[in-house]
Amino acid sequence: MMGKVLAVARKPSHGIAKPKADAIRLIAGHGVEGDAHCGVTVQHRSRVAQNPDQPNLRQVHLIQAELFDELAGRGFSVVPGDMGENITTRGVDLLALPEGAELALGAAARVRVTGLRNPCKQLEGHAPGLMDAVLDRAADGTLVRRAGIMAIVLRDGEVRPGDEIVVHLPEGERRALQPV
Repeated sequence: MMGKVLAVARKPSHGIAKPKADAIRLIAGHGVEGDAHCGVTVQHRSRVAQNPDQPNLRQVHLIQAELFDELAGRGFSVVPGDMGENITTRGVDLLALPEGAELALGAAARVRVTGLRNPCKQLEGHAPGLMDAVLDRAADGTLVRRAGIMAIVLRDGEVRPGDEIVVHLPEGERRALQPV
């Protein structure tokens, strides 16, 4: 499975939208250099309040651009970075990846998928109704989160728009993504 990086973004302070960048640097075990969520331990404010010593399983946030296309058809104007993601992709069904899948990004960077992003109320600040628009219900009634995936950085590297994404699926039993 292969795709492309459409856009990259980072923001040194907390808040939902992240400005696009020409490139971002991923740092193994930490995340996106210069981003508020970079660190070995959890950086998300509500999670820090619960337990600041938790490992940071949310070092990199990825969203597939196909979601933006769908949202546009429903009247929402969302562009890369608006939902707080670091990497916007095209051509890879991120939500269908199993836990532990690895993504090779560009020439050197590599991340491991840890789980689903749990969308937060801050999305409402971008557009009323956006949070509900990225949530759905499966046939059995379970909540389906579609606001992207989270990953940890395994290997340093620079990531730029246009970079290739190569998916490496884990061997053995594959577990569906859960919120992290």
